[in-house]
Amino acid sequence: MHFLSTSQSDQSGQFFARTMRFSDLELVVKNETAAYEYPWTKRIFIDCLTAGHQCWVLANKRQIVAHGVMSLAVGECHLLTLCVHPDYQGAGYGRKLLKLLMDRAYKLDAVDCFLEVRSANSVAISLYRSLGFTQIGKRKSYYPNAEGQEDALIMSRSLPLS
Repeated sequence: MHFLSTSQSDQSGQFFARTMRFSDLELVVKNETAAYEYPWTKRIFIDCLTAGHQCWVLANKRQIVAHGVMSLAVGECHLLTLCVHPDYQGAGYGRKLLKLLMDRAYKLDAVDCFLEVRSANSVAISLYRSLGFTQIGKRKSYYPNAEGQEDALIMSRSLPLS
């Protein structure tokens, strides 16, 4: 387990990082639904766990506040999702979880990390840039949105974290 500093809003102790379990999926999907207009389904998380992806949560004894999923193959990792419950956004949990995922990927021989992010998600783009990601491409009309479709920015960075 990896312990993280306690926030003002965490009254029951520190949040810790641990691997996601099938028994977590109801709470994980609940967080997805609270955070995203187009959340991942329970089936997607089941597939990720079954495939052996790096699936992690930040939790305490009462709740899960963040989760992330990263795939690894042939020296590369791909951040598939990173979600922080809206009540805990802006407290550094997304950054801490992404750093943990990239560190794990590096220890498993990944040398490059890739992700896609909604072009309108300026908060996430800022986080990724602050961690050394740069835009390397764009996928037109990749994500659904209220107006129809939204572009995805493709970003990458080399590992390890420095």
